[in-house]
Amino acid sequence: MRPVKLGVVGCGAISSAYFSAMKKVDVLQVMACADLDPARAKSRAAQFDIPRACAVEELLADPEIEIVLNLTVPRAHAEVNLAAIEAGKSVYVEKPLAVLREDGKRTLDAARAREVRLGAAPDTFLGASHQTCRKLIDDGWIGEPVACAAFMQCRGHEHWHASPEFYYERGGGPMFDMGPYYITALLNLLGPVRRVTGSARITFPERTITSRPKYGKTIHVETPTHIAGVMDFACGAVGTIVTSFDVWEHTLPHIEVYGSEGTLSVPDPNESGGAVKVLCHKPVTVSVPGLEPRRASNGWVEIAHTHRDCTSERGIGVADMAYGLRTGRDHRANGELAYHVLDVMQSFLDASTENAHIQIQSRCERPAALPTDLEPGKLD
Repeated sequence: MRPVKLGVVGCGAISSAYFSAMKKVDVLQVMACADLDPARAKSRAAQFDIPRACAVEELLADPEIEIVLNLTVPRAHAEVNLAAIEAGKSVYVEKPLAVLREDGKRTLDAARAREVRLGAAPDTFLGASHQTCRKLIDDGWIGEPVACAAFMQCRGHEHWHASPEFYYERGGGPMFDMGPYYITALLNLLGPVRRVTGSARITFPERTITSRPKYGKTIHVETPTHIAGVMDFACGAVGTIVTSFDVWEHTLPHIEVYGSEGTLSVPDPNESGGAVKVLCHKPVTVSVPGLEPRRASNGWVEIAHTHRDCTSERGIGVADMAYGLRTGRDHRANGELAYHVLDVMQSFLDASTENAHIQIQSRCERPAALPTDLEPGKLD
């Protein structure tokens, strides 16, 4: 298969994970990288053997580049997305799709109008553990999904991140920072959301950075730092999610899915691996060799992964888009999915402000499951 040529805009901390992962898949060929700091772009180009570091305008004007990978900070996502789409490029962007719902919708509409592809992180739901969870649900191990619960709670990022200010700007906070991982994982397992409500608060209006090099700087918090939401899924399941930068410690799970016949423990959606555990209340029939039916008397059982990990780093979603460009099939981490995630996240905040339930206007398809027999580094 002829490789898809790609350019990267944004060479910050997350870019190294993408550059490393993309070298392991033969469907992608990174041609150029750009950053507001030219020295940083040159450093990444040298580190990962990228042919050239250049200005953003030069990268967008290159007729060979088919996909622009947008790794800028969240407040710049919409601007860079729209510029790349206007240049006739397909775009894959770090999460979230945009800071504002209306910017996400403009991006989605622009991609459709220009007939280019739009995709967005996270892609960890394509990892081995989460695809295993998907298969267990699809094969009926826990019966009909009834409910789910998801928790991401920590004390914030000013204690370790070199430049943590953007985590507390609009478009940051625990929901927009980490919520995409959890909500996307749930959409993969259960499908789209039809209605939400929620409560949100800013617990500490100011935060003090204790990491280097900005030790002692005060951050003025602009976005809620503790959000509790309820989701009514189209499939009938009721979900609970809590994201917080206000919690020192907790003992809650990452994700659990509760079914009519059992419970599924889902690992950290910020990672592609991790242990998958299930408790079944009656024997079930499965189609994967080596996985035996389990009874409730066995208690929690750890399930061997049914899928290989295509990559344990970021980048599998970009590769899936590239396969789609070459074969004509849909890619899984697509714009409709990313916009639905953005819509759900914004609706939690709207529900808290308006003291209401919010009907979700966006729609997306449940992403297609990956085959179980893929070779390492392959998605088709």
